[in-house]
Amino acid sequence: MEDRQQQPEPARNPGEKIWDATVKTFHSASFRANQYKRIVQKKIDLNALHKKIAVLHSDLGRLVDENRELLPGTGAADSRVHELLQQLDGLKHAAATLEEEIGAIREEQPAAEEPA
Repeated sequence: MEDRQQQPEPARNPGEKIWDATVKTFHSASFRANQYKRIVQKKIDLNALHKKIAVLHSDLGRLVDENRELLPGTGAADSRVHELLQQLDGLKHAAATLEEEIGAIREEQPAAEEPA
């Protein structure tokens, strides 16, 4: 039993060392490429959300402008403003979530390779 715990690794030839280095480099490069791909996709999604937020801001401003002469407390205008504000809050929350995911992806490190 003690032999298994303290067995030295057999000497490796240069070909095995080169192969192991190649595999390690390949895994590292593929991890970084996948990480970059995921970040780019999240940024595309984030950009789409920012465009939706801008559209909602525009709609909200237009609605306020159209209804500025109406008395405060008009039911239809208030409900529509409230609805737009809820949509805006949801989009802002989704954008914040995507930004957190992008940060988490950037901080990821490749898994340590186990010896074969």
